[in-house]
Amino acid sequence: MVLQDLDILFEDNHLIIANKPCGVLVQGDKTGDIPLLEVIRNYIKNKYDKKGNVFLGLVNRIDRPTSGIVIFAKTSKALSRMNEKLKNREIKKIYWLIISNTFEFKDGKLEGWFTKNSKKNKSFFSNHEKNNSKFGSLTFKKIQILDKYCKIAVDLITGRHHQIRCNFSEIGYPILGDLKYGSKRSNKDGGIYLHSREIDFIHPVTKEKINIKAEPPATGLWTISPSC
Repeated sequence: MVLQDLDILFEDNHLIIANKPCGVLVQGDKTGDIPLLEVIRNYIKNKYDKKGNVFLGLVNRIDRPTSGIVIFAKTSKALSRMNEKLKNREIKKIYWLIISNTFEFKDGKLEGWFTKNSKKNKSFFSNHEKNNSKFGSLTFKKIQILDKYCKIAVDLITGRHHQIRCNFSEIGYPILGDLKYGSKRSNKDGGIYLHSREIDFIHPVTKEKINIKAEPPATGLWTISPSC
């Protein structure tokens, strides 16, 4: 990813929020690929002609094959306050996903316990608590029917590792393109049809209400008009 591809949704002296393309890392890993964190840091350096190191704190993470909203903090004070908001579930997060249109429910709630396997980089679901498991909860609503598929909006109440991906796979409807969680085929771009669509929170410094929406990628099923 290069600076020219950067999609900044919001910026002030305290926060910067970007729309991450699928396939881009949020922060560095063993692959050595340039993460969004470094692209944003270089953007700040260039825009404001800053010398030396630039402070940039990561507030939330989304998976590499997922697209959408990522929040960064420009100051340690903003980072600390945003982390507290995450901990207290004061940041509303809406995701969009696409699955098979045989999904019969209009809306509902999914809850359970998630256990992360770091070696496999995968989470496993259970209806009851296990060692090292964490409780997760989300609500969902069907918002569009797209021929053979349907678009679901998810209100992510908790933020467990691969929670949405694991949850929908567990009920028999893996997200399209998500081979790790049971999708039958991959997407051409290597991504999955999961998009961090919207966030809503009170600004940690100015106390203003912030509502940000990110458009999904202009490719594939995201571009299909609803059939009803």
